[in-house]
Amino acid sequence: MKELHNENAKILNDIIDAFGYPTIDKVGKEANEAAWLVIQHSIGQPQFMKKCAKLLEIAVSESKADSKSLAYLTDRIAVFEGKPQLNGTQFDWDENGNLSPNLFDELNKVNERRKSIGLNTLEEQTEILRRQVIDENQSPPKDFEKRKQEIEQWKKNVGWTK
Repeated sequence: MKELHNENAKILNDIIDAFGYPTIDKVGKEANEAAWLVIQHSIGQPQFMKKCAKLLEIAVSESKADSKSLAYLTDRIAVFEGKPQLNGTQFDWDENGNLSPNLFDELNKVNERRKSIGLNTLEEQTEILRRQVIDENQSPPKDFEKRKQEIEQWKKNVGWTK
């Protein structure tokens, strides 16, 4: 998967360099969403994700892309950089074996931002995702501390943190 995500990111980066960000007005809603998915999954390419976040921010300000896409992308970048997310879109297993939102800004502010872009509250989303985990028979990592250390090491190796 890593190779596929990196190859897709390289191809999309070349397209962006040649034609600009694939906004809805340029490529249509479906292709715009596909490009966003490529960006979301290019986790091994910090510079590319950050570049795309800036371009997506412009596109959203011009009503040429979905503000939810920007929320998810900026939160993902924040989580990888060890910063609080602003919209509470990124979740992971916690030390108690529950799926929980990664570090986030003040709850009231997060919920205001979520509401402004058409998302439910963070509490509602947490409940939905926890039910989904049960329905899909997902389970937390057996060794939480080991997984946490592996993630931190990966972030350093890829260049998200120092």
